[in-house]
Amino acid sequence: MENNRDGLPMRVSNFTGSRVEPYGMQRIEALKGSTSTLFGLNSAGGLVNSITKRPQDEKFGEVYTTFGEDHIETGTDFGGPIDEDGVWTYRLTGKWQDGGNGFDYSQDDRIYIAPALTFSPDDATSLTFMSDYNKRDGNTGHGIPIGSGLDTTAFVGEPDFETMDTVEKNIGYAFEHDFGSGLQFRQNLRYTDLDLTYETVYGGTTDPGDDRLAFAVYGQSQQIALDNQLQYDASFGLFDSRTLLGFDVSNTDSQESRYDGNADGIDIYNPAYCGTACITWNTVNDTDSSMLTKGVYLQEELTFDDRWILTLGGRYDNVSQQSVTVGPWASDYDFTTEAFTKRIGLTYKATSEVSLYANYAESFEPIALYYTTSLDDPKPIEGRQYEIGAKYQPEGMDALFSVALFDLTQKNTPQTADAVSFAVEQIGKINVKGVELEGKFAVTDRANVTLAYTYLDAEILEDGIGTNEGNRPELVPEHMASAWVDYTIPGNGTFGDFTIGMGARYVGSNYDDNANTLDIASRTLVDAALSYKVTDSTTLSVNATNIFDKKYITHYDSFANLEFYGDRRTVKATLKYTW
Repeated sequence: MENNRDGLPMRVSNFTGSRVEPYGMQRIEALKGSTSTLFGLNSAGGLVNSITKRPQDEKFGEVYTTFGEDHIETGTDFGGPIDEDGVWTYRLTGKWQDGGNGFDYSQDDRIYIAPALTFSPDDATSLTFMSDYNKRDGNTGHGIPIGSGLDTTAFVGEPDFETMDTVEKNIGYAFEHDFGSGLQFRQNLRYTDLDLTYETVYGGTTDPGDDRLAFAVYGQSQQIALDNQLQYDASFGLFDSRTLLGFDVSNTDSQESRYDGNADGIDIYNPAYCGTACITWNTVNDTDSSMLTKGVYLQEELTFDDRWILTLGGRYDNVSQQSVTVGPWASDYDFTTEAFTKRIGLTYKATSEVSLYANYAESFEPIALYYTTSLDDPKPIEGRQYEIGAKYQPEGMDALFSVALFDLTQKNTPQTADAVSFAVEQIGKINVKGVELEGKFAVTDRANVTLAYTYLDAEILEDGIGTNEGNRPELVPEHMASAWVDYTIPGNGTFGDFTIGMGARYVGSNYDDNANTLDIASRTLVDAALSYKVTDSTTLSVNATNIFDKKYITHYDSFANLEFYGDRRTVKATLKYTW
């Protein structure tokens, strides 16, 4: 999935990309399927759109502390009106964290500061200025040598050369104005400046004489994105119309220095780390790249008799990409990609409780520049999705049930064909048919249940090398499911409300390669949560994931001889005070 923030793209330039701080977000929207007709460049799987916290009309605030094994964090979020009339409102969100990532010598340290200011002189106009500083010191996931028997917390890299650090600064605004008579205008703008330091030593075998691999990237990225929307709502007898016309543009410039080399081997069972002195660099490549995107989109939503809703959408995108690499992998690329994507959807409100829908949508995504070094004629990744479904919201019950059946085809998907040379090919077609079932309902006023199930019938239809056709795409399980139940014991004056919740997540077996030779076993993880209302304004909660500490593999790296494991048991307690 692609990532957007406030409807604006967050481009990733090779390794240099943004990392959203969840505490700074008001909500996170997962838009499934092809969404290019509104958001432009994205994959057939959909995108995640994070909405930044905005000032509120009422005074509010909170402060919290979270602690657990190798983890402590604290944060605050407060704001409200500045003047008596509420023309000016503000919000300040901040967080500090000192943590780890579940294995030796790991870290997940964060500093996040986000002030926001809204000017709203009347009910029709609003201008919100948003900015943030996001510093994260961390590392990438680390595997252990295949078949070594090491504990999942073992570290076979170099503690003095293990960083995945970013410093990101954002500034922008969101403007809205209602002209009346159904006409509205919206404009969003954001400028991002990002610095990356990525250093790692990985690999290793049971033989201390075998060299490990060393890798480093030092990158900078500057991006500006602007989106303009004009919306017109009108009624024509039995018809209600909503027309959306938009134009967006974004420009990303990035510079990266990439180092590839080797590090001396170590005894993985009794490591004596050698530091940066044992690293030898074989190649250094400097890359300057840029991407300029321009898009125009139009969407029409027609409602007839309050029961039929027809949605039509179309978008034209023009993408210019340039990349110059100096070094052993010298290259010079300059090409432009164009696309027109379409969408049509129909919803029928069969009753006051049941809605039926059908949808067709397309996606478009130019191939990343780092793939072009081994492709003579790079093509954009394109997707088409057909979907039908139903939603049921019974009257007199706090519940929502939904079912969706979909057929999604993506072509020109890039993949590494050779783990030694890293040559890239573009698969002809991948198809995924499936069904999603979801249900959220309150059993009583104290008990709630959430259920979800996904079935995926995925197949490689056409393969550039001709040997994997009919196989299942890598890392795509056939079955996934989740369940969550919570129950609240109400307070009695002396004691506050007490809520207990428990759930499970299931991911079916899948393959680590398109040749379907490396199996990854299925897994079921159990989570739990407790929450106690100490006072009306103070809450103590405890959240535990993978409470039975299940050890499971998520994927392999055959080139580096590594197997990667998922998160083990994590327990964190949070004390929060609100006003």
